[in-house]
Amino acid sequence: MSEHTGYEGKSLEFLKKNKITVGDSVKISADITYSGIIMPRYEHSDDKHVVLKLKSGYNIGLEITKIEKIEKIASSEKIIEKNKVIKKNEELPNILLLSTGGTIASKIDYRTGAVTPVLTAEELNSSVPELAEIANIDTKVLFSEYSENIMPQHWLKIAETIKEYSNSDYAGIIIAHGTDTMHYTSSYLSFALAGFSIPIALVGSQRSSDRASSDAALNLIGAVSFLTKCKTNGIYIIMHQDENDETIACHIGTRVRKNHTSKRGAFQTVGDDPAFLIINNEIHNNMKTEFFTIKEFDPKIKINEKVALVKYYPGYNPELLKNIIDSGYKAIIFEGTGLGHIGENMYPIVKIANEKDIFMGMTSQCIDGRVRMTVYESGRDLLNLGIIPLENMIPEVALVKAMWAAGNTEKRDEIKEIMLDKIASEFSI
Repeated sequence: MSEHTGYEGKSLEFLKKNKITVGDSVKISADITYSGIIMPRYEHSDDKHVVLKLKSGYNIGLEITKIEKIEKIASSEKIIEKNKVIKKNEELPNILLLSTGGTIASKIDYRTGAVTPVLTAEELNSSVPELAEIANIDTKVLFSEYSENIMPQHWLKIAETIKEYSNSDYAGIIIAHGTDTMHYTSSYLSFALAGFSIPIALVGSQRSSDRASSDAALNLIGAVSFLTKCKTNGIYIIMHQDENDETIACHIGTRVRKNHTSKRGAFQTVGDDPAFLIINNEIHNNMKTEFFTIKEFDPKIKINEKVALVKYYPGYNPELLKNIIDSGYKAIIFEGTGLGHIGENMYPIVKIANEKDIFMGMTSQCIDGRVRMTVYESGRDLLNLGIIPLENMIPEVALVKAMWAAGNTEKRDEIKEIMLDKIASEFSI
């Protein structure tokens, strides 16, 4: 990055005259005195301002003609974050934090002022010193990926790593994860690690740590508080309940989805309240049943990616479904309309899939409610063609469960049995 990235004209002359570069820590006297870091400018803009990142996390623009004095406090080369050495407190419980990447695993690069990925989980831990007052945090980096780049093979690595700690003294395990595909990962872990004895929390952040509105620290603090106080095992997603900072929500990992692109309260439990609410570090329990239906930990860490999620829409070309069948897929999850329907133009291809012993399951595009394929004649026709209604399972969860089921057996009847068996709260009451 250039030492004056984005600056030109008068603002560039101003910085050069005062021997200031992007990333320098400075004190600026204008109408009041400001302290912060000179930030790069990425957008085309005027040459009358410099951008300063305040300690609060906010960026402000200062008009150079109104700056009375600018003083360099430290150069960009000398501003280096140092991880604090946190001594272990034998009286506190132990938590394992696994880092996989995402917005929550980001920080400010104080040499440039830019936001960069956290390279180690230790950095993530030390950036929230409040955690040391709640628990001893051990850390491990699995990989550093944005969530859209996390694939089923990453799920396998996470599951294999967690399996190693099934007999550890940890009170719980945190997985730092990008938010966009977090509920896919939580679903897979819920099935692959069914019966795991301690709670596991996937934690993300909608806004990076350089923003004053970042939710990263509070989500982590809420997760650690939950894991140390709640003895309920299961796989959970822990995020802000809404835009306010008073409440952190703990969602069942197979009954949740991201329903907003950018709000801090983006995640919502489908069809019910969150399993737990964390209010001022107090845990409020809304769980109605045990998370897992099995008591003994019996990991089945396998997967078959030859499963398709087909979202039906008016005008869907049945040949697309035929291509899926011809590609050797083992299961198809339909995201049908309403109570679980697809157009009759699909029936001939569905019949072919049935004859080839491909498992077919039906979910609904509706956010809430159950599939009821016996209500209308069209639904009954689909039942006769071999499509299995999957109650109120979320389409993405059904996809992941089918991948897992197909990874553990190739027989359609056994896949069907697994798909209809409640394993990890994937069906709500």
